[in-house]
Amino acid sequence: MSIHTRLFAPAIALLFCHAASAQSTLLQGKKSGEQVYKSVCMACHETGVAHAPKVGDRAAWAPLIAEGQHVLTGHAWVGVRAMPARGGSNESSLAEFARAVAHMARNSGGDWKDPDAKLLRQIASEADKRLVKSIKEQQAMQRELHALVKAAK
Repeated sequence: MSIHTRLFAPAIALLFCHAASAQSTLLQGKKSGEQVYKSVCMACHETGVAHAPKVGDRAAWAPLIAEGQHVLTGHAWVGVRAMPARGGSNESSLAEFARAVAHMARNSGGDWKDPDAKLLRQIASEADKRLVKSIKEQQAMQRELHALVKAAK
């Protein structure tokens, strides 16, 4: 075994272990989309509370499904329109939440699959973009508020 192999083999093995661990962490959560839907989402998406699109209403879901699975799920994860972040429940993992969104889309005219690790990374990236935008908007509001207070002195 060459010196390079002896030096780099442990580092490469560690990288593979870390990547496998990150993937399993991303996929954590055992609940199915239907289980999460019944325990969290159904309260609004069965009745249409606060204009939530009802599951099965193809017309209401069509423009949402057209956004794409990673976009809609990422936006819903951080909260969108009247929907609170994570649907108002901190109990579900990102994977479980994404399965619930896929379940609702499938039952409303979409052909969405339960997300794999690659799609979950895309969802997380989209959620992060949405959060960054929201934070910037709130910081701008804060600067405006500070300017108003300063001008009132």
